[in-house]
Amino acid sequence: MANSLRLYLACIKNTLEAAMCLQNFPCQEVERHNKPEVELKTSPELLLNPVLICRNEAEKCLIETSINSLRISLKVKQADELENILTKKFLRFLSMRAEAFQVLRRKPVQGYDISFLITNYHCEEMQKQKLIDFIIQFMEARYRERNKGLEGVSEYKRKTRCYGVLETVHVKQLLK
Repeated sequence: MANSLRLYLACIKNTLEAAMCLQNFPCQEVERHNKPEVELKTSPELLLNPVLICRNEAEKCLIETSINSLRISLKVKQADELENILTKKFLRFLSMRAEAFQVLRRKPVQGYDISFLITNYHCEEMQKQKLIDFIIQFMEARYRERNKGLEGVSEYKRKTRCYGVLETVHVKQLLK
């Protein structure tokens, strides 16, 4: 793993550890409901300042925290059309299975590729450190799969280029 990626993920992990101090807080608008304040944004006094962590202009992580919820939004690097297609297919696959992940939002925040929503209930049911590790491992796996996909396509291009050269040489020999 590249050193810049390791530092980027360590920074996100440390920020999540500091931000994940969620508690039960009933909604001030609707009685007997507990809605994630980071989603509703009805009371500005319940929201903390969002933290934006950038690896570069194409890769960034936005962490928004409130008293009872935490939203993590990720922008994934998409350098060319191939990466764009691979990313869209992968994220569409995940969004169709959002219920299985529990913390994955079906629709990401505007301007980001994928979002996670962690509420105080998730922190009560699951271990905080396991939730943080899941987010970090998800990001690591995403980068690993992206690199594997690009290597596979590059290998395919290289092989077809070699076959194209061999076919050209073979045709020239037949024409002599």
